[in-house]
Amino acid sequence: MLPAPYPSTRYIDAGTMVRLVNRKGLSTCISGIAERIAADFRRWQDFDKSARVAAHSTEGVIELMPIADARRFAFKYVNGHPKNTRIGLPTVMAFGVLADVATGAPRVLSELTLITALRTAAMSALAAQHLARAGSRVMALIGNGAQGEFQALAFRDLVGIGELRLFDVDPAATAKLMANLAGQGLQLRACSSIAEAVRGADIVTTVTADKANATILTPEMLAPGIHVNAVGGDCPGKTELHRGVLERASVFVEFEPQTRIEGDIQQMPPSFPVTEFWRVLDGTHPGRRDDAEVTVFDSVGFALEDYAALCFVADAAQQMGLGETLRLVPQLADPKDLFGLLCQEAGVPPPTQPPVWAGALS
Repeated sequence: MLPAPYPSTRYIDAGTMVRLVNRKGLSTCISGIAERIAADFRRWQDFDKSARVAAHSTEGVIELMPIADARRFAFKYVNGHPKNTRIGLPTVMAFGVLADVATGAPRVLSELTLITALRTAAMSALAAQHLARAGSRVMALIGNGAQGEFQALAFRDLVGIGELRLFDVDPAATAKLMANLAGQGLQLRACSSIAEAVRGADIVTTVTADKANATILTPEMLAPGIHVNAVGGDCPGKTELHRGVLERASVFVEFEPQTRIEGDIQQMPPSFPVTEFWRVLDGTHPGRRDDAEVTVFDSVGFALEDYAALCFVADAAQQMGLGETLRLVPQLADPKDLFGLLCQEAGVPPPTQPPVWAGALS
């Protein structure tokens, strides 16, 4: 007889996740994840935090992102391979696990490729709510690939952006984004250069994919009071901002030990001052101080955001009855008898006597 309750895992595959988001509504999911991230960032001290573990290659990176509080442990597997699109694969692919801390039992196994896009957009917009000037309505979106539409809609719904100025080195990416966002209540303008897109913008979001020390933004492009949401620089050797942009700005980060390695601030000395964003949310730092201040959110993606997104997905899937029950853990009548599981499947009773050759080893 099995002990009760025996651990089972809710499995949410890519198709199920699409159904979940469509049934709940994309905007509702993004705002719900943003609220969950904000709540979890406000209890920052409750979490066991570490920088992610990364395996780098010339083509990209594969990462594991763990985090836990007293109740739940989560991790995300995610890659970043910018050349993947040439062979028909996404640049980013991800899945995640949510487990009980008390027992170690895995409770949720979920696709996170789609949800990573939602949580990245949610985090960007949440930061801009607190760091951009009030009344910001125009955003330049530099990089119009897989993340672009999610960023645009998050900023529309959570920040109030009404006009997007678009640039990508691949004109087809901009055309794709404009087609997908047609009829979504946004004024869309394709630009011929980064400088043209940035001119007159209240917010600049950079979401480029190349694994290179790039300078997407330079100091002379920045007007007083602009907010920069730097998303694409997220591993060693990959940046988007000229160091002069950082020197001119107040810089906010997620988890400083990780961002020092992976973010745009990898260009700067260890003494370069930054503020962890949770301090803005809990009121220990004022965030933006005046309308002339230039602010930068140097976003690399942190495990606490994935934890919040996984919890949101797990709750939504349970409420909506979505997902399959997966027997990821063997069912044992005697939890000390794992070997007996093999004998049970083969129809052979476990041995009660040592094999004849055992004595030869003594």
